[in-house]
Amino acid sequence: MATMIGAAIIVFVLIVFIPVSVLMSGSLGAAAIGFFLRNEADVRHEGSELVDLNG
Repeated sequence: MATMIGAAIIVFVLIVFIPVSVLMSGSLGAAAIGFFLRNEADVRHEGSELVDLNG
């Protein structure tokens, strides 16, 4: 019976935990890249009338 519980835990980790953690880490990475690229663009184009249109 203990073998069945161990197998169920392994299946849960492989099917649920690993894909969710990969997606969450990807979304965190995308948010960090977007934050830094937006800050760089704001600094690079300081004073441009187009920056005011972005909001």
